[in-house]
Amino acid sequence: VQLQASGGGLVQAGDSLRLSCVASGGTFSTYNLGWFRQAPGNAREFVAAVRWDGGNTFYADSVAGRFSISRDNAKNTVYLGMYSLRPDDTAIYFCAARTSYPNIPWYIPRTQREYNYWGQGTLVTVSS
Repeated sequence: VQLQASGGGLVQAGDSLRLSCVASGGTFSTYNLGWFRQAPGNAREFVAAVRWDGGNTFYADSVAGRFSISRDNAKNTVYLGMYSLRPDDTAIYFCAARTSYPNIPWYIPRTQREYNYWGQGTLVTVSS
């Protein structure tokens, strides 16, 4: 599976941005999908995830209420809508995927080690 993220850029605080991540290979509809980010000098952290069936989502506390993750299985694409952006949202954003867990289909993975496919990252810079 290959993942290609795009949509990053330079925006001002309070602006909105939507990231996209297109997958190729594999069966997209069976993948749990996540977004992570890494700010300069910091470790990579979880941002948001959506379950393989789109039936549930999960967000980091720092973005809950401001970010929205969604998926379009017909386009093999996962999106991250980012609203009310703040300077501390500045980071490289990575999309990630893994197949669903057959024994716990309701589960949404939210740690890096649970994902085995990664995109190359797209840079988001929020100026104050």
